[in-house]
Amino acid sequence: MKNFKFFDTWMSIILITVFLIASVINMDETFIYGYFVVGGWQIISMVIHAINGWFTAKGSIRILYHWVVAIVIALTILGLLVYPILYLMLFILLFAAPIMAIVYTTICYDETYRKMVRPLDLIK
Repeated sequence: MKNFKFFDTWMSIILITVFLIASVINMDETFIYGYFVVGGWQIISMVIHAINGWFTAKGSIRILYHWVVAIVIALTILGLLVYPILYLMLFILLFAAPIMAIVYTTICYDETYRKMVRPLDLIK
């Protein structure tokens, strides 16, 4: 688990940074690709965490985040039937998705570097 958490945290940080810089340099649709790549990576990470039960105790911030993402996905799917909901969700996600990516990366970073630290490692 420790290796995956380390890789997961840094992969999210690297992907966000690379797509942010590439979007500023290219000034084209690169930021849209970034939404899908970063979001896809984080969805895969969430599924792996849920399957393995890592940091998914009742009331944890990760479980709360999983529920928020599930609601967003459900509303987006509902939007396929009711187009005004879809347009609203896509508009909201245009601004919320980057914030959600940063929040998820922060959750991963906290789990990796604060919650998984052994007590004796804190003594210096």
